[in-house]
Amino acid sequence: MSEAARSRRARHSGLAGRRGEWLAVLYLSAKGYRLLERRFGGKGGEIDLIMTRGNSIAFVEVKRRAALDEAAGAITADKRRLIEARIRQWLARNPWAMQRHLRADAVFLAPWRLPRHVPAVFELTL
Repeated sequence: MSEAARSRRARHSGLAGRRGEWLAVLYLSAKGYRLLERRFGGKGGEIDLIMTRGNSIAFVEVKRRAALDEAAGAITADKRRLIEARIRQWLARNPWAMQRHLRADAVFLAPWRLPRHVPAVFELTL
């Protein structure tokens, strides 16, 4: 694959990811969640969305695939470790949040399907 083709593919993938994140924000907002932060982190991993509702803070991973089951399978053990590392980093900058109920959620997206929100998709080991 040429450098130009890789670059086009990366741009398309990034754009699709941002669209998916905004769709997840809209979906969760309709369920009463409020956005605290988007794309926290950076090189080495990021938390897609940080949302709050009531006394809970949800660190949300958004996965978009051709089918919802494929999206669900995309949160691997390595991905979980990266997410937890970023959560610890975010909590160090936001110590007030330690008084809240913390969980790792996911929103799975697939074309022509309603989003699937999975609260506490995996247990946090902070």
